[in-house]
Amino acid sequence: MSDSDMNLKQPILEVKDLKQHFPIESGLLLKKQVGAVRAVDGISFDLLPGETLGIVGESGCGKSTTVRAISQLYTPTSGSVILNGLDLINASKKETLEARKDMQMIFQDPYASLDPRMTVRTIIAEPLEIYKRRGMLDTQMSRNDIENRVEELMERVGLNRAFKNRYPHEFSGGQRQRIGIARALALNPKIILADEPVSALDVSIQSQILNLLHELQQELGLTYIFIAHDLAVIEYISTRVAVMYLGKIMELSRAADPYKNPLHPYTKALLSAAPIPDPVIERKRQRIILTGDVPSPNVERHGCYFYDRCPSRMAKCKENIPQMKRVDEHHEVACFLYE
Repeated sequence: MSDSDMNLKQPILEVKDLKQHFPIESGLLLKKQVGAVRAVDGISFDLLPGETLGIVGESGCGKSTTVRAISQLYTPTSGSVILNGLDLINASKKETLEARKDMQMIFQDPYASLDPRMTVRTIIAEPLEIYKRRGMLDTQMSRNDIENRVEELMERVGLNRAFKNRYPHEFSGGQRQRIGIARALALNPKIILADEPVSALDVSIQSQILNLLHELQQELGLTYIFIAHDLAVIEYISTRVAVMYLGKIMELSRAADPYKNPLHPYTKALLSAAPIPDPVIERKRQRIILTGDVPSPNVERHGCYFYDRCPSRMAKCKENIPQMKRVDEHHEVACFLYE
């Protein structure tokens, strides 16, 4: 999708100041909240139709929690998640369930995300059965229609329809992830939230799944939020990239920009830690070694979240939280260095 096309489109999803805090309680009987884990601590972005927003960051930065809060698998602490004009956080259960037909998830672990007691047919058909019972399908599907839909989806993701009565343990990891993708497509969603869908797979299988996701996006006009910690995967599949640290977005730009022109000190450190296959370049490049440990997400912060480890920190960073600043038309960064 070209930049001009993106500029003309209205967002299909708007996330505004989203927070997901998990309470910390003490006591066995009379539980009292003594703090909170600030897994996601106020992030905002728009998602345009047909694009892929990649979210990258080290483990524990809040990537997976973000997509689970957006999909309402978690109940967000505050903020807004607006899908097609409906704020899912403040909507009724019926409105949310109806809206969630347009937004489905692919989970990280293909071994844990499929019920071992259910056949492939039952797994893929389950979303259709649930929405049929609630009278929320656009057309009331017959049993034959559901069977045909399951077989169509299996073939679309590269599985033999003859295997529909088999159980998940009879498939490899890559095949199980294909089952998860077929299940996510069952209700014809507009948005797919992919939570590290290739991280548990062998490298050769990763490329097959990434190519499948790209083909499905082209064929069905899908919009993705794609979570990963592998920078090469994010660069390959994304239209835009958001770099997260400690529950905050530090940098948001087109996919190529963080690799060619990283702005935030954390983005630079993240890129310097990623190996380069060219041994000559690898020997010459300068590594950015961050000092200290990742701070605890239990602590409320009044300054820059990256202050403790930042090699470019200034006095004002300790007491003030930098807001996202637009550096150019497609590049935003939360850093006082660019004021």
